[in-house]
Amino acid sequence: MTQAFVFPGQGSQAVGMGKDVAAAFAVAKDVFDEVDDALGQNLSTLMFEGPGDELVLTENAQPAIMAVSLAVMRVLVKQGGLDLAAQAAFVAGHSLGEYSALAAAGCFSLADTARLLKIRGRAMQDAVPVGEGAMAALMGLDLDVATLVAEEASKVGVCTTANDNAPGQVVVSGTTLGVERAIEIAKEKGAKRAILLPVSAPFHCPLMAPAADVMAAALADVPMATIPVPLIANVIAVPVTDPTEIRTLLVEQVTAMVRWRECVLTMKGQGVDTLIEVGAGKVLSGLARRIDSDLTAVSLGTPETIEEFLKD
Repeated sequence: MTQAFVFPGQGSQAVGMGKDVAAAFAVAKDVFDEVDDALGQNLSTLMFEGPGDELVLTENAQPAIMAVSLAVMRVLVKQGGLDLAAQAAFVAGHSLGEYSALAAAGCFSLADTARLLKIRGRAMQDAVPVGEGAMAALMGLDLDVATLVAEEASKVGVCTTANDNAPGQVVVSGTTLGVERAIEIAKEKGAKRAILLPVSAPFHCPLMAPAADVMAAALADVPMATIPVPLIANVIAVPVTDPTEIRTLLVEQVTAMVRWRECVLTMKGQGVDTLIEVGAGKVLSGLARRIDSDLTAVSLGTPETIEEFLKD
């Protein structure tokens, strides 16, 4: 078995996330406490108890999703003896999950990762006034057709491909006018479904340029270590380990498309047969099976799934 560890992105948040893991494992609770201290915010209480309308805010959801992933990783390392460098061929993460992957691999400290994601979430939210941007999922269209849809829609407003998640699942992002036009065009081109997503900003499109500038400044001040496990980077879908290159790619990632389908295929092409999804939800496990049905995908986000994994 050749495995890679992958980390979820925004959309995997839910009230109650991480609560059972914190209750079951003291080392996991320590992670949530460390994140709270780093942010000067009782984020763990918001995660465990809500309210949901505050948790879903980008500046809260991003560090919260990372915290659950790193709490699970801390259990795997401290109680399961996991040696990521020896037992993983690669790490990867979907959008904000790339920060979780890098923290798990030792590129950033936990506290710095929490602070970076707080800054990233706030900057992405502030880049476009609420209501002026949108994202939509185009179901049943592959990337080449979705790209044509976005190009045609961009005649009336900014619209570009933002996430290539799996075959037949592409997300577009841009101005509300551009994205709504993309939905119309996608349906004309035979999309099974084309629906607006419940997001508060148009991520991974040129409108996020102000947030990219903020992240360039924030990342310039944060220590980064060379990672012992290659990261399959969202922007280029190839392995990277050099901190300088990773810093550049994290800035580009704010406005660029998340090439998740290609990232998974890169790992498969390098011999990976098992993806271990670490943290909240099962989104990446579901996408893995759609990308390549030969891949085994395991989700670790509850005490039961963690214990089962540690037995093997």
